[in-house]
Amino acid sequence: MTTARPSADENTLALAPLQEYLHRALLDQRGHGLAGTLSASLIAGGRSNPTYLLTDGDHEWVLRRPPYGRIWANAHDVGREARVISALRETPVPVPSVIAHCADDSVLGAPFYVMDRIPGRTFRTHEDTASLTERERAELADAMVDVLVALHRIEPAAVGLEGLGRPDGYLQRQLDRWARQWEVVSTAPNADVTELLRLLGEGLPETRYAGIVHGDYKIDNVMVDPARPQDILGVLDWEMATIGDPIADLGFLVSFWDEPGGPWNPISAGATAHAGFPTADEVIERYVQLTDVDVESIEWYVAFSEFKLAVILEQIHHRHLKGETTGDGFDDIGEMVAPLLHRARTRAA
Repeated sequence: MTTARPSADENTLALAPLQEYLHRALLDQRGHGLAGTLSASLIAGGRSNPTYLLTDGDHEWVLRRPPYGRIWANAHDVGREARVISALRETPVPVPSVIAHCADDSVLGAPFYVMDRIPGRTFRTHEDTASLTERERAELADAMVDVLVALHRIEPAAVGLEGLGRPDGYLQRQLDRWARQWEVVSTAPNADVTELLRLLGEGLPETRYAGIVHGDYKIDNVMVDPARPQDILGVLDWEMATIGDPIADLGFLVSFWDEPGGPWNPISAGATAHAGFPTADEVIERYVQLTDVDVESIEWYVAFSEFKLAVILEQIHHRHLKGETTGDGFDDIGEMVAPLLHRARTRAA
């Protein structure tokens, strides 16, 4: 089932109602309103949920909303993002401060939330991480694993997230959900999908324990200190967070962990393929050392993560063909899907 949203030619934020809404939210939460007229600009990189930088001249915030056009039911849930970030604010997992979550479509035509802007930096490509020293790369990788472990150690009920998801049957539901989404959004037949789904279904691992799952944990979703890039200031993009099998996060991270001389994930584009970054096996080893969790089935999780990413890219490609994407950088998305599906099938065999 899909839900209609305004088309992408309506992607300019309605600043007048937003200014009024944010002014009131700031007064309620912090005792002061906006310092001046609100302006907004689209932030590059928000391919899934359009993301905007807001400023009143003195302060800056970030707004996230669902995509324009039609979206899959329960996908792009910015309310879930806002809830999870708010719940984790006082934990060892670094997250931004949420100013407000608006579930009322009458303000912008869709739900949205606003959070403080973290004055940090993200790394998206091989060129981005080339500026780091080998020591900074090694320490950043360690910090990423440490933050993931800290997330997985949090008892959901202790932070008010006990109802976020259903851990029983999590992996089977995930596999079924992403298979259904592929059927809805696929723009061309792909011979790898049927065999991949068969292999994943037959090899479904047993969940060892339940915990908070980020769902999209990778290097370009952590924001670091520009002066000390090995220090993580915030973890971003929580729209797929739930309670489930935490090893799914490790598999997703490993699926993006590019190494020198190997095939690169089309999204991370070699971001970790530099001297100083550990290998994917070393990333797994550090996680195991800190958690003492059995990751014997890690190849299944990585293959599933590649399938999930392929579906996400196909969704974006589908919307782009319909003119429903916002900003630039979408023309080559469709070309990334087939290689990912083939790699996932090969890994799952």
